[in-house]
Amino acid sequence: MLLSKGFEVEMYTGTPQGHIVGLSDKVVAALDGFVREPDSRNVEYTTAPSYTYEQLLCDLLKPRQKLRTYLSSLGSYTIIPGSTLSLGGSDRFYRSDPNNPYHDYIEQTYGTNVVTASIHINIGIADPEALMRACRLVRVEAPLYLALSASSPFLDGHVTGHHSTRWMMFPKTPVHVPLFESHTHFIHWTEAQLAAGTMQNVRHLWSAVRPNGDRRPYNLNRLELRICDLIIDPIALLAVTALLEARILQVLQDPSLDPLEASAFPETSRAEDLSNLADINEEAVGRYSLEAELQHWRNGSKILARDWLEELYTEAWLIAKQQGFGCFLSPLKKILRNGNTAQQWLKLYSQGFDIPSIVTQATQSAAKQELELSSSLCQPLAV
Repeated sequence: MLLSKGFEVEMYTGTPQGHIVGLSDKVVAALDGFVREPDSRNVEYTTAPSYTYEQLLCDLLKPRQKLRTYLSSLGSYTIIPGSTLSLGGSDRFYRSDPNNPYHDYIEQTYGTNVVTASIHINIGIADPEALMRACRLVRVEAPLYLALSASSPFLDGHVTGHHSTRWMMFPKTPVHVPLFESHTHFIHWTEAQLAAGTMQNVRHLWSAVRPNGDRRPYNLNRLELRICDLIIDPIALLAVTALLEARILQVLQDPSLDPLEASAFPETSRAEDLSNLADINEEAVGRYSLEAELQHWRNGSKILARDWLEELYTEAWLIAKQQGFGCFLSPLKKILRNGNTAQQWLKLYSQGFDIPSIVTQATQSAAKQELELSSSLCQPLAV
């Protein structure tokens, strides 16, 4: 039984040379389905929940083609890959909605540390306790999804030393988020954060993964993985999603995979030990992505992110093949073989390419790939 899946896609707009330009006010006014972020250089669209990967692919591509067509009507503008302001601009916040008081808070509290681009992957799970169990597994494995997706090694025209500069600078809020042991635990914890002011509203939970729904924290219906950098390649994004779905299907079918049950950490401190381990692993992956040395949640043993993913791939493949989405998981092997976007960009940099030319080449490649995929796999856009 496949689960429903959907994406929130944050992207930058700008010139074909990779210079990011704030156009979200124009985009949101002209195109249905796009929403603004606090800074005008980001624009976001959301795909409807879908069970099939074929439908998801077209749901990802069609809004982008619509956006690209509109951007070209404004001038020489396009969609920019990457998850940080690679070529510059982090010294100033460009407000998309100057009259929004929540945006006031965001700008004054976080500045341009939040002006990043990312992919949020939502997986539908109706039962709240099953959802919490899935969230626990995904929380301790979330660093692996960042390792696959890292695409932000540059900021303001410089190499930062991090593969995901976005996740290293993003203000994870609240600072400490526990491993939720039940739906009731999540409700009480959220109410306490709102009362203490560590969360401004129920949306102000900026962690690697969170339970989500129509009336948080009470009515929940999906898991939202928030840790991923922007995965501009739709095929790669579906592969990452297929791994996530396979792991969730595993833990839904086999509750003994729940880290609170399966981990060898002492029972009295297990939940806290696991949340601390996840935080440490996130930071390691933010720096080194697939080459990061991590601690396994089962027993704290050391393992490279790449090797851990190879192990999970073998497990996930059996489920994906059984459920009919194995072909969408298989491109994961290409990422493990060739490296993620950040690693590919850093390799080009080490070969003598400068950062503007790397971003320009990536911008052109993304546009070309999307056009080819759209024309071969999806219905043409109505004119």
